[in-house]
Order: sequence, then structure tokens, then C-alpha cells
Amino acid sequence: MANIKKIKGVIGILTGGGDVPGLNPAIRAVTIRALREGYQVIGLRRGWAGITEIVREKDYDNSDNFRILTEDIVNRAGRTGGTFLHTSRTRPSHMKKSAVPQHLQDKYNAEANDLTPEVMANLAWLGIETLIPIGGDDTLSYGVRLYKDGMKVVAIPKTMDNDVPGTDYCIGFSTCVTRTIQITNNLRTSAGSHERFLVLEVFGRYAGYTAMVPTMAGAAHRCVIPEYKFHIDQLAELLSHDRQNNPSRYSVVLVSEGAMFEGGEMIFERDTTDAYGHKKLGGIGDLVSEKLKELSPRYNNGKTVNTIAQRLGYLVRGGDPDAIDSIVPMAYGNLALDLILKGVHGRLVVLKNGRYDNLPLDVVTSSKKVVNVAEHYNTERLRPHYKSFEMKPMFLTTGE
Repeated sequence: MANIKKIKGVIGILTGGGDVPGLNPAIRAVTIRALREGYQVIGLRRGWAGITEIVREKDYDNSDNFRILTEDIVNRAGRTGGTFLHTSRTRPSHMKKSAVPQHLQDKYNAEANDLTPEVMANLAWLGIETLIPIGGDDTLSYGVRLYKDGMKVVAIPKTMDNDVPGTDYCIGFSTCVTRTIQITNNLRTSAGSHERFLVLEVFGRYAGYTAMVPTMAGAAHRCVIPEYKFHIDQLAELLSHDRQNNPSRYSVVLVSEGAMFEGGEMIFERDTTDAYGHKKLGGIGDLVSEKLKELSPRYNNGKTVNTIAQRLGYLVRGGDPDAIDSIVPMAYGNLALDLILKGVHGRLVVLKNGRYDNLPLDVVTSSKKVVNVAEHYNTERLRPHYKSFEMKPMFLTTGE
């Protein structure tokens, strides 16, 4: 479908990486505003995969790779969770030989291939002049690459880990926290009925916000996070104390999937890596659970305390967005259009200290966003601590 008839211009939009609630409201906000401003909007399907796999032939069926968006399409999806454009963890700049689209395999047959020239050609073929990627630091890092290669890019941060640098808030985080609190509270009845330790593994590869914030809200007694390697004996003693002082005789700990024992490393579910080199995390919660049971007699008059271990995983990223993940994506989408209308590109829309703003796009590759342990995490009590809430961001996390 070469030579799309343009009105004011053509905007492309995609969602990459893990799904979160709030993606469809963001797509809706971008599309409705853009259409009313006289633009055409093309939704690129399956993240960076769709734009990589396009076949530049007029009569070829590329419906699996992109679709023209209308108000009717985005209105129907706008209140729902997930992403109707679908997603993937494709990385066009580092594509394995086995992942190269079939029609390009003769041209790109090395063990690792950079398909960026094809991506740029496909964007031009579609007539896309400005691209809005919605994703975490992996997805957006490739957006930085395209911007450096000449593509106009305005990015929107998304990840339940809330760890995209530069912004206090990423789409999906509030719903993740809300779900974590709800599920933890539901599981309290079982933990209390059996007088057990409740061990819940939550998302968070490098940043512990998804364990910290629900704990701060009262969902758990303790939390362990990737930024601080913890002593399991210390955790066992603290949880035993919490349990003993609880009339229902149970205690709760949230364990980030990237948390590490003192002297240990991250626990992986398998050794294979995704397109960005990340191994699949999983299992630290089960190990913590086993160790707590093993150590419990030491702090419980010689008696063993049994455990309930649960990975929250996709339970907290499925379903509809909460209020914040309905409002912030709407604002982010309109912020992106404001920049495009002004002719400004190479920016990341952000929330900073309670106010919407934008920053240079390369902030996502030039820094890391993790919990400031010295300021926000009590290493003696293995839980959040805040000396003052005055002038803090809503979720008490910052973009630095």
C-alpha cells in the first residue's frame, strides 16, 4: 500500500514489550486527537515485529503487520486492558538469524542482523512521518536508534516495574500496585487460617518499586528488592516476629523477581534469552519460601512454620486499567500530539513531581531508574521508610 494519501501527515503508533493495562487508552488518546487535527494514524502490530515483517508490495496482505486506525476502532478498545495492536519483544537491530522474516532471509543471514534499514524503508513506504512507540526502556531504546537515524520519534513510557528513567510514572504501574494489594489481601485469609508465612513474588527485574509501594500501603510486613541483597536469616527473624505479634498468626513478604540472597545472584526460570538479552526470571519466591520454612524453628520455639508461596505474575498485568492508568495514558497521548503539532521530536513524555512534561528521548538509554536504598529502603527492617512525605511524588518514586 505505497503512497498513502496524506492529509496533514501520517503518524505511526506501536506497543512493545510486556502488556499492561493502560495501553489501549493511550492508543485511543493519540488516535482521536490526531484524527481531529487532520492526521492519519497507522497502528503497527506486534511491536517492532510488525514494521519489520512488512512486505513492500502493493497487493501483498500486510494486515498482520499494520492497520489504519479509526475512532470507532480505538473507542471500542479504549476502556480495556492489554493492547489491541498486540506486542512482542522484537529487537530489529539485533535480530537472530532464525527470527529474520522469510522474505529477508537471503539478504540477512548472519547470526545477528541489523534490520534497521528495512524498518526505515517500511516506515517510508507506509508514509509514516512521525512514530510514537509506547514501551519500556528496551522498546524505547530502539526508538532512540531510529531517531538517531533520522526518524521523528515521540515516545510514551510504559512498564509495570515503573523503571523507565526520566519519569516518575510509567503506564501500568498503578494497576499493578492495585492488583498486588487486592490479591495479597485475598490471600491473607488462607495465610491466617493456617498461621503461615505468605510469600508473594512480584515483578521487578532491576527495580523494586512493585514490591516497595504495596508494602508501604500496608499490603505486606516486609519486602525484598533487587537493589539490596538480603540475609535470609534476617528476613526469617523479622517475619517470625511479625507473625508472633499478629493476632491471626501470619506474616507477609513481597519478593521482587530480581531480588537476590546475600552472596547470590538472580534466579532464572530458564537460560534462554529474549531479543534484548534478558533471561526469564522466576523462582526466587519459591526459594525464599523454602528457606523460611527451614529456618522458622530457630525463631518459633523449635516449631516449623509452613508457608504459602505464590507468583503474582500475569495476574497483576491482566484485566482493565484502574483510574490512574486510564487518566495518565490519555494525558500522555495528548502530550505526544502537542509535541508533534509544534514540530518537536526526539522527546519522551513524562510525569515529574506531579506535573506533565517532556524530556530528551535519550534519557532512556543514558541512565537507570532504581530504588534509592539509602533514602527509601530500611535495610535493617527490610521495608520502605520515608523520613517525610512533604513535596514527594504521588508514588514516592522519582525519575532520577
